[in-house]
Amino acid sequence: MPTEITAAAADRWTLGDRTVHRLGFGTMRITVHPDRDRAVRLLRQAVDLGIDHLDTAAFYVSPGGTLGVGTGPARYATELIRAALAPYPEHLVVATKVGIRYDPALGVHEEAGPAQLRAQVEENLRRLGRDHLDLVNLRIVRRPPPDSMAERFGALAEMRDAGLIRHLGLSNARLDHLDEAQGIAPVVCVQNNYALDNRGDQDALIRECAARGIAYVPYFALAGANREGGARTDHAPAVLTVARAHHATPQQVRLAWILHQGPHVLAIPGTGDPAHLVENVAAGALRLTPDDLTALDRS
Repeated sequence: MPTEITAAAADRWTLGDRTVHRLGFGTMRITVHPDRDRAVRLLRQAVDLGIDHLDTAAFYVSPGGTLGVGTGPARYATELIRAALAPYPEHLVVATKVGIRYDPALGVHEEAGPAQLRAQVEENLRRLGRDHLDLVNLRIVRRPPPDSMAERFGALAEMRDAGLIRHLGLSNARLDHLDEAQGIAPVVCVQNNYALDNRGDQDALIRECAARGIAYVPYFALAGANREGGARTDHAPAVLTVARAHHATPQQVRLAWILHQGPHVLAIPGTGDPAHLVENVAAGALRLTPDDLTALDRS
């Protein structure tokens, strides 16, 4: 891998009329560390490393806030982004999510209706300090099909037409959701749970997104089935073997595998550790061989 580490090594793809490096940064974990200034420095470091695609949500908040149990003032990822990067560089794309609301009494996430979507968009605008949002993904609470999301996606499409949103995407979506959404407004990305050891039924959807020119953006690429528990440390033997062969870490191999799934696949690994951020960005330069990919696919 090159000595100069930048996100440019991961090549580029389009999100609507915006072009970004395929290795971005997810901000879910930056609210957890008690040192607010550290989070601000980390975000600036990410941009300095060439990252131009940040993934966030107004409901990414520290344990002192509404999504967890804790003390002290809530730290919202969107507000940390604003503190670190406003006024925003022109090349930077900040993607956010709406569509769920947290019920603290029940301890569960519920689907947000059209009126609540408007409030969530306005909250993102306020916390980010923007007059429009670059990209808004509608987070879907899956139910057995048919579970139409036309009314909710249509509400976002109206906000797009009004200039509050530039581009629209889907999160936690199936192919039928994508078909329904594309009948309402353009969809620039699908953001779903996907990892080397947690592929589910996503491979067919990844191929369909490629055929339609839509970006596919996996989340929990490093955590896999651990989800919010953080990056996995119990790696399959094949991952360890490929990592040794390339003088890389197992996490870098997992990210490189994600990027090898297609030129339209974007990675958004998150971390609160500056050293891990550098390692993640360096993974964009890791080129796996056909034998590596075969071994990993069989793991």
